[in-house]
Amino acid sequence: MSKVDAPRHDPVPIGEVAAPPFCRLPEPISLFADRTHRLRRLAQGHALAPYLTFLADLTEAQYRIQDDLPFPEIPETDARRRAREFGMPPLDRNRFTVDRAYDATLVRLLALAVVIEMPATAGEALKRVIEADASTRETMMRALLADTVPVEMLAEHVFVAAALQVHFARVAAQLDAKALVPVGEGACPACGGPPVASMVVGWKGAHGTRFCSCALCGTLWHVVRIKCTLCGSTRGIGYQEIEGAPVVKAETCDECRGYVKILHQHKEVDVDPIADDVASLGLDLLVREKGYRRGAFNPFLVGY
Repeated sequence: MSKVDAPRHDPVPIGEVAAPPFCRLPEPISLFADRTHRLRRLAQGHALAPYLTFLADLTEAQYRIQDDLPFPEIPETDARRRAREFGMPPLDRNRFTVDRAYDATLVRLLALAVVIEMPATAGEALKRVIEADASTRETMMRALLADTVPVEMLAEHVFVAAALQVHFARVAAQLDAKALVPVGEGACPACGGPPVASMVVGWKGAHGTRFCSCALCGTLWHVVRIKCTLCGSTRGIGYQEIEGAPVVKAETCDECRGYVKILHQHKEVDVDPIADDVASLGLDLLVREKGYRRGAFNPFLVGY
C-alpha cells in the first residue's frame, strides 16, 4: 500500500476548457446495464468473484424490471421550488412514502431474484423478504433510507436496497438538473443521500473534474478536488492506494478522520462507483488499519 500526500491534477486536453455542470442526473436504463457489465468484468479472477457475480445478476435484474413499470411520482412544483429556496434536496428521503411504482419495482425485483444463484443464507433471506408483510418491508426500507440497517438483517436489506435504487433513480431522472443546488457537504443535491464514491471524469467539457456519486439515486454532483467530500476540509487530505491498482484510491481526511474512495474514470472509462467500491474492499481494510473511518455508504457493503 502506498500513500501520496501531494496529488497533482491531470492536465486538461489541449483546446478543451473544463466547465462542468453542477450535477448530472441518472439515466436508469444505462445506469444498471453498465453496472452489470462492470461487475461481470471485475469478477473475472477476483477473490470476491462469487459476490461480484451475484451483484451482477442482481443489477441485471434492476435493469430488466424497468420495462413498463408504473411512472413514479415526483414532488409537486411548489415543493421543489421551496426545497431549492431553502437549500434542501427536492426528494426528501425522510418523507418518502410507498407508492404504486415502488411497490411494483420491489415485487418485480423479488420475482427475478428468485432465479439468481446465491448462497443458501442469501436465498433464505430473500424468502423472508418475499413472505414479509407490508409493514415489515416498509421498516426495512426506512432503515436503508436512514442508513441504519441492523446487522442481523443485512442480507434481507440487499434486495430492498436494489429496489430502492431503481425507484429513486427513476424519480431523480425526472428532475431539472439546472434547478438543483448544493445542500451540504457530502449530501446528494437530489435526495440528500451520502456518496458512495467520487470520480475524476474524462467527459468532454469536464475532463479532470470530480463528481460525487449518490449511493441511492445515482445522481452525480460536482465537488472540487483535494477537498474532503465529508466535512469540506482542504487540510490534511491524503491518498491511499494499493500498488498496482491506481484507478481506485482512498481519499483520507485528517480533520474528520474519514475517507471516501476516489475513482479515476478518465483512466478507465467503465468504472462504476457501486461496483468498483465493492471490488476494492481490500483497500477499505488497509485504510481502516490506519485509523480512518469509512464515510461512504454502499448498500451492498453494509457491515464492512
